[in-house]
Amino acid sequence: MDDVPARVHEYAEQAVEYVRRALGVKLEYDSDTLPVLDHYLRSVPEDQAAALKLVILTAGAYFGEVVRRRLGGRWETAGEEAQWRVVLPTGLNFSPLGFVASAILRAESEDIDSAIDAPARMRPYLQQALQRMGDVSEEDYYSLCGRLDTLEHLHEVLVAVAAQMMGNATDEPDDEVAPEAVQDEPSGGIN
Repeated sequence: MDDVPARVHEYAEQAVEYVRRALGVKLEYDSDTLPVLDHYLRSVPEDQAAALKLVILTAGAYFGEVVRRRLGGRWETAGEEAQWRVVLPTGLNFSPLGFVASAILRAESEDIDSAIDAPARMRPYLQQALQRMGDVSEEDYYSLCGRLDTLEHLHEVLVAVAAQMMGNATDEPDDEVAPEAVQDEPSGGIN
């Protein structure tokens, strides 16, 4: 597999096997199988720490691979597994394990980062795009399907901003995509 760390590949394949055994469906590394994974994650018992950690790790690797294959990018696997991130070509980055933990817990995990981030100069555009997306149900917000939709939208926004920056001599986008003044979060991440 092209530029996929061996551990990520191994964990993602374990997720495919776990879901196949539990639900009788083979995950195919595409967005069409994310509803199956979301269904599987809803059945994960939160009170069994070892099983929960394993599911977060394996399903996170699988989800990260779905996104990477769909939008491009690379894995950053330095440090502990809970710190792994996928970085898209626009610089948009996220923790697939954090997204999976949030999907299982139906809340943000204190132990794993579930924020979406981007390079500093792109954060105002990212924040504005998130603000304009509107409200969604809790179920959609925490689902991996919903997270993929959000990532795709934000990626497209940042592609458009970057293209416009490259086309303007002033290196600033025009008023159509220029963000309104938005206070940057101290952590740099965007939830």
